[in-house]
Amino acid sequence: MRWDNLFSDLESQLEYGLNAEENDLHEEEERLRLGRLSLRDRLCQLAAVSDRGANYSIAFVLVGGVTLSARVKTIGKDWFAADIAVVAGAERARRQTQCIVPLAAVHGLSLTRRQIRHSLEPAAEEERRALTDRLGLAFLLRDLCRRRATVDVMLPTESLFGTIDRVGRDHFDLAIHEAASPRRDAEVVGYRVISFDCLVMLRV
Repeated sequence: MRWDNLFSDLESQLEYGLNAEENDLHEEEERLRLGRLSLRDRLCQLAAVSDRGANYSIAFVLVGGVTLSARVKTIGKDWFAADIAVVAGAERARRQTQCIVPLAAVHGLSLTRRQIRHSLEPAAEEERRALTDRLGLAFLLRDLCRRRATVDVMLPTESLFGTIDRVGRDHFDLAIHEAASPRRDAEVVGYRVISFDCLVMLRV
């Protein structure tokens, strides 16, 4: 019986040691994974969970103190598109309910405990291969320009309404006119060349 007890004790110690080593390895791998996460990665996970039925809004803190509550629909290389629930800190109420926000304009996310947990989940392989992952802000703005869509442009110090005339590599030209007027030369009251770096939000 003493030999049986000895071998049983040795087996238990060996099993404990192997499990502890495996747990340590798993914890180290998880620390490395979390250390590689970007804000965009966490936003992608929240959008993926919402697509699966969570359907909740995310509270964003943007440049200039603007707080945006929105349901993210699409995430590009350096931007996201969302349906707006609430905007606080803006100069005036606006008629649009959809927006495009450069990721560079996001100062932070105000999340619930559940959203924090979801944002840290590992991404599935199919979620990493979306075409929009490679589409930059310039591509999206060129599409709006081609469609002659009117946009409400929020900058850190002001808001402008108009139509995008052309899009460069890091900027776009906005023909400014009244919201009730179409983009005609006679209706345009001015032009603004706007750097992508200054863009807080675009409402369409």
